[in-house]
Amino acid sequence: MFSEKANKIFQDVIAKYHVINTVDQPFTNQYDKDSNLLEHLLYRKCWIDTVQWHYEDIIRDPQIDPVAALKLKRQIDASNQDRTDMVEYIDSYFLEKYKAVTPKENATINTESPAWGIDRLSILALKVYHMNEEATRDDASAEHRAACQTKLDVLLDQRVDLSTAIDTLIDDISKGDKYMKVYKQMKMYNDDELNPVLRSQK
Repeated sequence: MFSEKANKIFQDVIAKYHVINTVDQPFTNQYDKDSNLLEHLLYRKCWIDTVQWHYEDIIRDPQIDPVAALKLKRQIDASNQDRTDMVEYIDSYFLEKYKAVTPKENATINTESPAWGIDRLSILALKVYHMNEEATRDDASAEHRAACQTKLDVLLDQRVDLSTAIDTLIDDISKGDKYMKVYKQMKMYNDDELNPVLRSQK
């Protein structure tokens, strides 16, 4: 199933990141985009999410230098753009893969595309990893570990449900029971024609 592959790649990415465990480490994709395009996209997607997860940790430091915080905010903005771009690349993969499928007369559209479900699955992998850290942290209280274990159990259950939903959606698209309609990003704040602050600087 697709989700089994995706979850394995996400776990590999997160484990790889935490070997060095710094947002400044170099990135190397383990998959060649010409021979393993989907795996290449999934690996890159989760790496972006993992780095951004740690950006978000850093920027919440109450003692952070304001200049450093502004620089980091710009990095988070750029990361969000990369994340959205990767979602669109993944959806383009599925659009290409199933372009020959003719939707059935009663085919319906889903509330989200496959790639946005995959986006949630990638973030969920990070939640599972870090909640497991908290549930097994030696210097935490027993109460803290127990509370985090309860949350971890819910996250693991959620991963099963989300994985099943994504697999079902992809299968439905392949059979023509669902059809894809992808709306390209309409973000306005990065566009110097649509953001009034940026427009005023031109």
